[in-house]
Amino acid sequence: MDTMTLWHLTGWEFAALAFAALLVGFSKTAVSGANTVSLAIFAAVLPARASTGVLLPVLIAGDVLAVLTYRRHAHWPTLWRLFPAVGAGVVVGTVFLVWADDALVRTSIGVILLVMAGVTVWRRRQADAEGRGGRDGKVRRDGGGAGQPEASGSRAGRVKARSYGVLGGFTTMVANAGGPVMSMYLLSAGFRKLGFLGTSAFFFLIVNVSKLPFSAGLGLIDGRSLFLDAALVVFVVPGAFIGKWAVSRINQRLFERLVIAATVVGGVQLLLP
Repeated sequence: MDTMTLWHLTGWEFAALAFAALLVGFSKTAVSGANTVSLAIFAAVLPARASTGVLLPVLIAGDVLAVLTYRRHAHWPTLWRLFPAVGAGVVVGTVFLVWADDALVRTSIGVILLVMAGVTVWRRRQADAEGRGGRDGKVRRDGGGAGQPEASGSRAGRVKARSYGVLGGFTTMVANAGGPVMSMYLLSAGFRKLGFLGTSAFFFLIVNVSKLPFSAGLGLIDGRSLFLDAALVVFVVPGAFIGKWAVSRINQRLFERLVIAATVVGGVQLLLP
């Protein structure tokens, strides 16, 4: 990675990265998937490959704040189902980064995000039309009580978890864009706001920390990138507090729509030249 470019940012470029860092904090504690906008900003200001290395520590800072905020609402059975498939996806993503150029990375992730958003909207409309009690026939979870999403241990449930897990691992490795994929999975599994945020907080803290040696090995993280991260992490904290304030004022229906909209916006931005 040519990290010398990190020392030649203009004031406006740094301001854009600072706003993106604030948005990371907001997305981690309010609307997961909104950080795809941050991804697009980082990729616009910095070289696309280099931007993934700079963004990763910023995301981890947001993950720590999210875990501190929603740690009581995580649903660990869901996490354990996902981790093996995510690990496989991270390995595939690492191999992909060895030979893929910036354009292919951006296009691949953008297409995946838009497909996931389309599938989720279609499933939502089907469930509404059939008038079932919970979305897709699932039990809604806030993460703090007994029980789990209905049929999560079925063959179809396991296949879905593995499919989303591999996609999530792949997208988070190649472009730090696993948030929307996991958002689509958690929404389809019937999670409500707090269970959604608590489960995704632990998921991404563990996954993003595990990506550090891979990113460093690929040359995406070094002393210069970490120096820039130290300046940007400051802006993650107010974003997290804004998100915590906002999430209690967003109803479930609006929350789901915002997550899907953020995913579509991020996907479209990645496909733009």
